[in-house]
Amino acid sequence: MDPLKITLILSIVAIISLAICWIDHKNNWQLADWLNGRCSNPFTQTQQATKSLNVKDLLIQQLTERVQVLEKIVTEPSYELNKKLNNL
Repeated sequence: MDPLKITLILSIVAIISLAICWIDHKNNWQLADWLNGRCSNPFTQTQQATKSLNVKDLLIQQLTERVQVLEKIVTEPSYELNKKLNNL
């Protein structure tokens, strides 16, 4: 085998490996684990990923509620009056 063929084969293997890692990262799949025999189904999310998503959803909900409360406070007419009085 000449060096060109060896280089080409190694390049193709490297590109395929990088593509699998990118797909894993982008879609939260477990293709690399599945190919290495560490996972039974590459398209299921791990419990840790699901827990992380639940924590993020809860945090987003809490922050949304806080922003709504702040919007109510700032849009009240008495808030504007207090602000004008404090500026004097």
